[in-house]
Amino acid sequence: MFYVGVDVGGMSIKLGIVNENGDIIFRDKLVTSKNDSQEVHAIQIGEKVNELILNSKIDKCLIKGVGIGAPGGVKPQEGIAAFIPNIPWVGLELSKIVSGVTGLPVKIGNDADVATLGEVLFGSAKGCDNAVLFTIGTGVGGGFVIDKKLYQGKGMVAEVGHVTLRQNGIKCGCGKYGCIEQYASATALIRITKEKMLENKNSNMWAFVDGDIEKVNGITSFACAKQGDETANLVVDEFVANLSESLMGFMNIFRPDVVIIGGGISKEGDYLVDKVKAYCKKFNYGYPSALVPEIVCAKLGNDAGIIGAASLFIQ
Repeated sequence: MFYVGVDVGGMSIKLGIVNENGDIIFRDKLVTSKNDSQEVHAIQIGEKVNELILNSKIDKCLIKGVGIGAPGGVKPQEGIAAFIPNIPWVGLELSKIVSGVTGLPVKIGNDADVATLGEVLFGSAKGCDNAVLFTIGTGVGGGFVIDKKLYQGKGMVAEVGHVTLRQNGIKCGCGKYGCIEQYASATALIRITKEKMLENKNSNMWAFVDGDIEKVNGITSFACAKQGDETANLVVDEFVANLSESLMGFMNIFRPDVVIIGGGISKEGDYLVDKVKAYCKKFNYGYPSALVPEIVCAKLGNDAGIIGAASLFIQ
């Protein structure tokens, strides 16, 4: 059997046909226009799925279904993209429309949720029954796999970035104060880096960005910390503490087999993971004498969206 995975992004939509081993064997991309209605976007996805299958020369009867991962709030049981702000879609009956165009069953999920499932079935958490994923980018997303099943509830779940880390902390875009997203996202890392650089004009981070603080990105502090820069190490230590405290909260809730760190920061690999493990070990991984979860970086990279979406049927 084969499965179609659709990874919805703000600028483009990636599609792929995935086999039972989690391999993407055919892929394509759809660029949508914000001038088109959301219903037109859904029809275009369905048409592109049909085109993908036709070009692959795979008999359509061997395609079990179409999984779609979208960056925002979805209602999976109803097949509705409830609130996808960057496109934007609001209350879009995505499953119904795409299924009508393709004649195939359609399931939808949040992009971080489906990425978690993909990592459990085919990635860094393969073979694990229970997993928690933190994906770190502009914000912080997450996903939970419990007893080998993706937890989706009735939708709008696993918003780990909007759990409070610091009471009366920095105001978040969601309207709350002190959310994890304000301390453990790539955006937060960049803010902390700039703050520390302004406090120490002798830091090597200034040379790294050619004296232009606006060139600071998520790599700046980690690259300079590896070279021994004291201020960069302060940034990394603060970020690791924020991330580790956040992870331990979810370890205490779920006590998973594995915690997965995804997003661009995961490219730091063992350098990041070893620091997070050391911090968590210092505080008994959240609770004394409890199961010690493995902490790993995500493996599927840019393919996580397609493979994860297809995994809604593979699971």
